[in-house]
This record gives sequence, structure tokens and C-alpha cells, in this order.
Amino acid sequence: MAVYWVARSRINDPEPYNKYLATAPSVIEQHGGEVLARGGKYKVLEGTEHYNRFIILKFESFEQAEACFRSEEYQSAAVHRRAGGGGDVEIWLVEAYVQD
Repeated sequence: MAVYWVARSRINDPEPYNKYLATAPSVIEQHGGEVLARGGKYKVLEGTEHYNRFIILKFESFEQAEACFRSEEYQSAAVHRRAGGGGDVEIWLVEAYVQD
């Protein structure tokens, strides 16, 4: 069953955030992730407007998506946006809904 990695972020400092972006997309791809939406036009209909970047990735399974997030390669990339002050990020994994 497909799983979606849904993230919203706010870029605080482009320099460390760009270091994250230099590696993270290839790590996600290596783990079977497919980018469905990244950046682009958006409109907040309800909720905080703190975040200004939205990302949706698709994986084949919950385990695959979580393994990508927990991988040494992804965590090494994410340290740039975390410790480097590059941005605020929230990430969720959401299993696709299948109606019986």
C-alpha cells in the first residue's frame, strides 16, 4: 500500500538548507521515493502560515519510507537544516486510503 511522506518547511537560512537539498533528493530516490510535489504554488486555507514550502513524496510501503528517513544518509543531509539553522520542518508518513 502506498505511503505518502508529507512535509512542510520554512527556510530560515538558504545556505545550510541548500546543503541539505544537495544530498536529500538523491537519498530519497535511492530508497524508492517519488516526488509528487515540492515547492511550487500553494495556498493555506486553514492553519498556520509559518511554513512556506510543501513537499509530498510517495513510497511503496510505510517501512520503506521510514527506513529512508532513519537512514544514515538522510540523517547526514538533514543535520544541515537542523543544526545549521536552515529551516523548520515537520514531516508525517501517511498511509494511502484504500476503500474496500
